[in-house]
Amino acid sequence: MRHIEIMDTTLRDGEQTSGVSFSATEKLAIAQMLLTEVKVDRIEVASARVSEGELLAVQKITNWAKEHNLLEKVEVLTFVDGEASINWMLQAGAKVMNLLTKGSMNHLTHQLKKTPEQHFGEIAQVISLAKSKGIEANVYLEDWSNGMRNSQEYVFQFLDFLSTQPIKRVLLPDTLGVLTPYETYDFIKAIVERYPTQHFDFHAHNDYDLSVANVMEAIRAGIQGLHLTVNGMGERTGNAPLASTIAVINDFMPDVTTSVVEQSLHTVSKIVESFSGFGIPVNKPIVGENVFTQTAGIHADGDNKNNLYFNDLMPERFGRTRKYALGKTSGKANIEKNLQEIGISLSPEEIKKVTQRIIELGDRKEVVTKEDLPYIISDVLDSEAVAERVHVLNYVMTHSKNLRPSATLMVKIDEDIFEENAQGDGQYDAFMNALKKIYLKKKQSLPTLTDYAVRIPPGGKTDALCETIISWEYNGKSFKTRGLDSDQTVSAIKATQKMLNLI
Repeated sequence: MRHIEIMDTTLRDGEQTSGVSFSATEKLAIAQMLLTEVKVDRIEVASARVSEGELLAVQKITNWAKEHNLLEKVEVLTFVDGEASINWMLQAGAKVMNLLTKGSMNHLTHQLKKTPEQHFGEIAQVISLAKSKGIEANVYLEDWSNGMRNSQEYVFQFLDFLSTQPIKRVLLPDTLGVLTPYETYDFIKAIVERYPTQHFDFHAHNDYDLSVANVMEAIRAGIQGLHLTVNGMGERTGNAPLASTIAVINDFMPDVTTSVVEQSLHTVSKIVESFSGFGIPVNKPIVGENVFTQTAGIHADGDNKNNLYFNDLMPERFGRTRKYALGKTSGKANIEKNLQEIGISLSPEEIKKVTQRIIELGDRKEVVTKEDLPYIISDVLDSEAVAERVHVLNYVMTHSKNLRPSATLMVKIDEDIFEENAQGDGQYDAFMNALKKIYLKKKQSLPTLTDYAVRIPPGGKTDALCETIISWEYNGKSFKTRGLDSDQTVSAIKATQKMLNLI
């Protein structure tokens, strides 16, 4: 078995996601979780000399890490700037630096405008100073991937120089996310074979959506460490995502191990999502909201029959559970799965009616959740118990500032159609006033509304299904009717239509 070191760089490279900035307290909380619960081997927490806020954040992390004997796992990006970054490191209390250097002739020539010998001499001075101050050094070869494509002689000259330096790791970043899996394997294989005693890390970016594939090839080529971020955060399209990479390693690379605890991946993902404000796409592998949700009815049926649609990515591995979505593609099996979870039993005929109602809601693009089910069941079975003689065929309701709400409606009673309009203190009141006019023509009174209650399922959003329960009194008797819709007024109208069919 070969152990691969995992270095999480969410707090440094991940924070370069456009619009993302963690507070010092948030950085500390994420650092603590990554090291103690997710159990990554190392974390890169900041760039030196960025700001006073960054210094405070690193001090908080290093103070905590020192108390828990984890200080050697905390790393900071530094620069070839003489004593400046080293002094910042000392002030921050950090003991491991990741020195950013130029890994391609293109960057060296056009950005630094220096020769390799000049660059190497300055690097050696910084590494020597760091060692004298008790700081351990790793070295980044920025733009290494393009360096291997276009200036391999320079890259190997650089690595020959680094082999003479007192450093622990060489960090190979695909800075612009340009590598293909074939190149990743070939480049890393050549380097690992040439420098068998040196530790190399691979740092993938995701510009072509190839980061996880490149990581797999880097491991196959013999890399010893990987740089990953929670939710794949990072500059441009981001870095190789922590959760997906770990799942791939665990399932497809049986000779490789990591220290990462799978069950903590979803929790840290949600925390980083919350702190960053950087939303996770619902279809993002492992951590997305929908990735363990079966939508098609045939899939739920197959899961009931020997788990035909299961794969090795079982949600329990990541502290999650499988869900069965309810919508227009739902089948009886989806309904049954959800009913099992909430402990409700229905007859086959009742399930058929509930399924049809869910499909109707799905056709209107409404999201139906497991929590909605009891409301839908109540609405459907309650409706089936009443013979419908009265139908509210159409209505228009208005609500304007400084004008009384109004309603115009068309109602069919038996074979007769009536149309009326009225104003009221609210839209529903206007609707009821128009309805009273219609029943006045029939010389029939309406029940008295005695209570009006609205409920939404737990955790309901603004588009959640809404249940309106109206209590009525009529000829000395009390009864209730329910209506269900995503619009509160419409749900009240549906409850009222049921009342009209009961009197």
